[in-house]
Amino acid sequence: MKKEIKPSQGKILISEPSLIDFFFKQSVILLTEHNENGTFGLIINKPTHLKLSEVSGDFAGFQFPVYFGGPVSTNHLFYVHQLEDKIPESLKITDKLYWGGNIEIIKNLMKIKTLTTENIRFFIGYSGWEVNQLEHEVTEHSWLIATPTIEQIISNNPSALWPTMIKSFGKEYAIWANFPSDPLMN
Repeated sequence: MKKEIKPSQGKILISEPSLIDFFFKQSVILLTEHNENGTFGLIINKPTHLKLSEVSGDFAGFQFPVYFGGPVSTNHLFYVHQLEDKIPESLKITDKLYWGGNIEIIKNLMKIKTLTTENIRFFIGYSGWEVNQLEHEVTEHSWLIATPTIEQIISNNPSALWPTMIKSFGKEYAIWANFPSDPLMN
């Protein structure tokens, strides 16, 4: 995988092993917005124990997994999907990936099984940075930046995503993939 230098919408952040922040340790974050107002992202590799029906009564009966998107606004539900043409009010992240959109349409598409775990992902909370804050963290070597595939973003094995992404940068980074989440327990 090609290592990118600057964060931008549609890129992913991969935390370096030295990043020991409770929320972001061994995280992979999809940047859904990056502009003059700051950065909005969703951690894509940290599933919770919760199902969508447990998070919102509006989704009774839907057993879709819910992911921890970040420590900001954990009382709000966010989602990314691949069906922009069927979900009005969606915002484009990349050519094949969108976020948000009309929640009533989403519920209807879930009922008729057009939306499945293969083309939508739900998150509680998000990750946010003020203007220039993320660029500073990148220069401090907190994050690697890469261009993901759709399959990586909506992975069936999210817990393997961080080590897989690290290994994709080559030999010099491969040793990080075995870095324990708690070095004191090594």
